[in-house]
Amino acid sequence: MDFELNEEQKLIKEAASNFANQVLLPTILERDETQTFPTEEIKQLAELGFMGMMVDPSYGGSGLDTMSYVLAMEELSKIDAAASVVMSVNNSLVCWGLEKYGTAEQKEKYLPDLCNGKKIGAFCLSEPEAGSDATSQKTMAVKKGDYYEITGTKNWITNGSSASIYLVIAQTDPEKGSKGISAFIVEKDSPGFVIGPKENKLGIRSSDTHSLQFNQIKVCEENRIGAEGFGFTFAMKTLSGGRIGIAAQALGIAAGAYELALNYAKQRETFGKPICQHQAIAFKLAQMHTKIEAARHLVYKAAWEKDQGLNYDLSGAMAKLNASEVAMEVSVEAVQVFGGNGFVKEYHVERLMRDAKITQIYEGTSEIQQMVISRAILKD
Repeated sequence: MDFELNEEQKLIKEAASNFANQVLLPTILERDETQTFPTEEIKQLAELGFMGMMVDPSYGGSGLDTMSYVLAMEELSKIDAAASVVMSVNNSLVCWGLEKYGTAEQKEKYLPDLCNGKKIGAFCLSEPEAGSDATSQKTMAVKKGDYYEITGTKNWITNGSSASIYLVIAQTDPEKGSKGISAFIVEKDSPGFVIGPKENKLGIRSSDTHSLQFNQIKVCEENRIGAEGFGFTFAMKTLSGGRIGIAAQALGIAAGAYELALNYAKQRETFGKPICQHQAIAFKLAQMHTKIEAARHLVYKAAWEKDQGLNYDLSGAMAKLNASEVAMEVSVEAVQVFGGNGFVKEYHVERLMRDAKITQIYEGTSEIQQMVISRAILKD
């Protein structure tokens, strides 16, 4: 197996690292404190081609592979996971879902603006009673002639107020259960669409997370993705790829925390020598580095399988489960390496620790990933 990045991938990795350090880092502490959405920063990401990385150039995308996307996510997340999740949702859930399953007309209408940053996308699956149990959709889409009338509530929606295009999963035939769920494209200016208050979150605070209300919104039949009843399959297939993006985000958070801890341990002195020369700290760093490398191999393997056209459901779930656990463990240890300074916001590691937690929850909790993995390894 070839572990060497090609020249294009190396350039993507470098560009993402430079952007993270030069553009995101100077404003991240203030944006985290004030929960300010990175509007200008996202526009600049779009100018670099990072908002439609895997979209075909004929629709305005960059036409890159999954590995390039993962590399960019990792580098951005070392500095700013709130900005990277905006990019992740737009790429993995919205653009990919539309390009893979949308009609030619839907792709031509929506993908160019999603790629160039004029519009941002959001993925609307979770509800008050349908988080991990995505089959329990209460949002209804009632067919009325050549349009649907959508009514319901969606929770914890990333890019909730900043998006213009929403992919909404709704029930069209309750008697069919998961086979009666459909997917729709809803535009922000639709009458009856209400954005709820912004959630005051533990981490990724400068991304905007909202509940959304759909009050008898009219959506034309042309904005249904696939056939009626395809919505649950659409959501699961889309989330399977999205997990690779979140795994890369978790990997980046872990790597960012480790790099800060490593540099600090080389500079901070106690008992007459740098703390990295104390075995207690040296062994912590060794464990952190090893866990990150193991997570990186799982994430890259999942990306490689997706690029090869292989089934990546299992590898994506394993990558997401492992990388999110590593992000939490390593960021906690990074705070410990910093000691009292680790508890202070200006040193960044406490923010990375707060950001790490969400990677164990969104786009499938760690418990859900274990369900996916166990079912895959136990089936005949």
